[in-house]
Amino acid sequence: MITPKLQTLYGLKFHPFRPDIPIDAVHITPAIDTFVRRVEYAISDGGFAMITGDPGTGKSIALRLLANRLRMLPDLVVGTIEHPQSRTSDFYRELGDLFGVPLAMHNRFAGFQALRMRWSEHIATTLRRPVLIVDEAQETLTQVLIELRVLASKDLDSRQLLCVVLAGDQRLTERLRGPDLLPLGSRIRRRLQVEAASRDELCACLDHVLEAAGNPSLMTSELRVTLAEHALGNYRILMNMADELLQTAVERELPRMDEKLFLDVFQQPPRAAKAAASTRKR
Repeated sequence: MITPKLQTLYGLKFHPFRPDIPIDAVHITPAIDTFVRRVEYAISDGGFAMITGDPGTGKSIALRLLANRLRMLPDLVVGTIEHPQSRTSDFYRELGDLFGVPLAMHNRFAGFQALRMRWSEHIATTLRRPVLIVDEAQETLTQVLIELRVLASKDLDSRQLLCVVLAGDQRLTERLRGPDLLPLGSRIRRRLQVEAASRDELCACLDHVLEAAGNPSLMTSELRVTLAEHALGNYRILMNMADELLQTAVERELPRMDEKLFLDVFQQPPRAAKAAASTRKR
């Protein structure tokens, strides 16, 4: 949420460095755009897709963009699992809530049939597979992932009733190589591996979000490069540092953010550095 002082000082439409920026202000890389379009095409036949990468490299942004794009399609049901650590019974309960299917927990097979019937009806009506998004999927129990694989397939695995998007860190990739989950791993048809961003990619992200927020000159070009070089290829670190600089700039009522502000906020004062070095020697 943007504060009146932030808006008055810099004329911003929204806070440019917070995770909840408007979806149309999000910087889209070519790799993410291609993946989103591939998944969008896949809802006619369903199947599994996966996004993996280290924290802060763009998984959450990719999921936001994907969910937003899919929800713009008429009559398409898109569900998001909010608690990936659930046991199988709770997982079924959450699926029932997402897809509007009342389930009796004492009869899982009836729930299995009811969900598949609902998805089949959706396909017959819209010619599209319902979509299920599972974030932090590396935390999902093995039995739940196995259940999801069986639940989503029909006619001896020749038809898919769902389009499932799994997102997680590198642990998810490793788990899908194990013997219990290899049958699921082999069914991943569309993959996006997000990597550490280059300096130019991080600078492009800052350029885009500042332009979208309404003040492209809020930050000097030198500061943008400095932030990009200190962000370790990580978008989240980049935005956290920029957020801290902006808070300080507001407190000081600075007209613009520059490298001097960066040095004031992030560089250790000489006396403090000397004291820290002396402490380490002891």
